Amino acid sequence: MSADTPQHQPATSGIADDLQALTGLAGEELSRRYSASLLNVFGSPQRVLVRGQGATVWDADGRAYLDLLGGIAVNALGHAHPLLTSVVSSQLSTLGHVSNFFASPTQIALAERLLTLSNAPAGSHVFFANSGTEANEAAFKLARRNEGGNGAPERTRIIALTHSFHGRTAGALAMTWKQAYREPFEPLPGGVEWIEAGNVEALEAAVDETVQAVIVEPIQGEAGVLPLPQGYLTKVREVTKAAGALMIIDEVQTGIGRTGNWFASQTAAESVIPDAMTLAKGLGGGVPIGARIVFGEETSALLNPGQHGTTFGGNPVATAAALATLHVIEQENLLAHVTDTGNWLAGELSGVEGVHGVHGRGLLVGFEVDSGLAPHVVQSGLDEGFIVNATGPDTVRLAPPLIVTKEQLSTFVAALPRLLDEARKRQQAA
Repeated sequence: MSADTPQHQPATSGIADDLQALTGLAGEELSRRYSASLLNVFGSPQRVLVRGQGATVWDADGRAYLDLLGGIAVNALGHAHPLLTSVVSSQLSTLGHVSNFFASPTQIALAERLLTLSNAPAGSHVFFANSGTEANEAAFKLARRNEGGNGAPERTRIIALTHSFHGRTAGALAMTWKQAYREPFEPLPGGVEWIEAGNVEALEAAVDETVQAVIVEPIQGEAGVLPLPQGYLTKVREVTKAAGALMIIDEVQTGIGRTGNWFASQTAAESVIPDAMTLAKGLGGGVPIGARIVFGEETSALLNPGQHGTTFGGNPVATAAALATLHVIEQENLLAHVTDTGNWLAGELSGVEGVHGVHGRGLLVGFEVDSGLAPHVVQSGLDEGFIVNATGPDTVRLAPPLIVTKEQLSTFVAALPRLLDEARKRQQAA
């Protein structure tokens, strides 16, 4: 080794010093310090979590919770999965990051794997980002490149669906329906219109040669786990193709096995090949990564070198994590497990008094409760050792790790009548 070659020694003392001041502190004090040092865009943390194993996490006070949210559909393999941990550690010790002036084997292998899984035709390509929002931002820019002209009408409109959620950066936010998310940041990029989700007549009336793209979620997760009607995606594909508009499917929450198929838009009952598909959440098993798949050579050519980019997107560690996640899902037959377990869970929840409806697919499930009760169910669940989520006043969302078992889920189902009773008491006292 030459004299000017750095000799790297483990330097953990500084990290240990940083963490030592927090070690052993109660959750309440950690929450106070969180609020004093982190920007208040998420509100106060419900708990401070310190470790996880499988579908279980523990907080700073040593309390265990069954994680039925999975980091909002992110932790596909649960927590501390041995293969994922091994692959990430191995990759990081070999090559952690290179700029996109260069390529890496994991980046290439993951792109090829995603093209195969999505049944992408020849000439299709993948762009890697760091999140679902970034993937949808890239999709927004792709849509803008479908410009028309050359004697055809100029294309200036993007069609999204009511109750849609596509992210919080400017382009992704512009396609998000909820006005409370958009209004504080207007003016946003223009030209986006919303039509009623699932309404074929509204779709046919809106899409013509002035439309650049139509973007849809197969199941609207943030809106309360609301599936589009069967046949609607097929109709979107027909209408967009006839008008020369792009069809973009947002599978950020529904993709990578969450619904029992690799992608919610490709099932035995209805399978469409869009012009673009966005992915994130479960793709990296907890390591941040997003992807936009562009289908076909013509659509791939819409964005040229220099028209989009990212520093961290497609880095070796994130793409290695995604490859490991896909491998485990396939090797452990998790797609069949998700279908079977999800069907069982929906049936069990439907039999609970006080549950007024169950919807979703696989292990992306929403269930309806009395008006205004859902946030109180979340709090009651935490007190009983369950992590769930309210997407609104009446809907509780479950998106557990794909490895969760019926035995684990049955503990929640058994506790749910008690959670509902406690939630009603909270609601009355509020």
